[in-house]
Amino acid sequence: MITLTGLILLLVSPAVGSFLGVLVDRLPRGQDVVRQPSACRGCGAKIPARNLVPVLSYLLLRGRARCCGARIPLLLPLLEAGAFLTAVIMVLLAQSDLQLLLGALFLWLLLALGATDATVMRLPDPLTALLLAGGLALAWEDPSRSVLAALLAALGAAAVFWGIRIAYFHLRGREGLGLGDVKLVGGIAAALGAAQTPLAVLVAALLALGFAAAQALWQRRALPATTALPFGSFLCLGAALVWCISL
Repeated sequence: MITLTGLILLLVSPAVGSFLGVLVDRLPRGQDVVRQPSACRGCGAKIPARNLVPVLSYLLLRGRARCCGARIPLLLPLLEAGAFLTAVIMVLLAQSDLQLLLGALFLWLLLALGATDATVMRLPDPLTALLLAGGLALAWEDPSRSVLAALLAALGAAAVFWGIRIAYFHLRGREGLGLGDVKLVGGIAAALGAAQTPLAVLVAALLALGFAAAQALWQRRALPATTALPFGSFLCLGAALVWCISL
């Protein structure tokens, strides 16, 4: 049986997805995400409320801005639909209203971080900080875990990634892991715990390798060793899969 909290979560989730789109678009550019009104990226015109209905507005406008015809990024309706799908998953899996809310927040943050890394190869500090806070909150909600253990898991995972980052730079002379990845894995470890974080990293590595192999096949050539991949996006997906399976 769906609870009132679950029903409300489903209703607001597309709007949450729209806000995630704002975060993904503005945070990497250092813009205000609260007070600045929605505006067309093509001509700068303010977007009226009737054109901000999640998913539906994109379909009715056929992916084009009404003011100037500029293309609306496909990522926006994908985030709106993804946020709704996340809410559906949590309604099906959550065992309490508190776990429902905290779990949805955790997955929404992973969605935003993954989208940001995929589009601009960056993981904004405000989002990784919120992910850490959400991970600690999930540990607090779980009677089998402690906040202190979650914090230690976060510090340990971040330290391991930091060590890999430094070692790779000394061996290859270039950056292999971004500092954002170090912060990201800390938030993931806080949510998953020390035992499940390595599995999430393994899943992420396999997904990244599969993506690289598919890209090489598509381009019909071997990818250069210096090809940059948004590993943070795969790490977010791996963490989401492992966390949902563990519920």
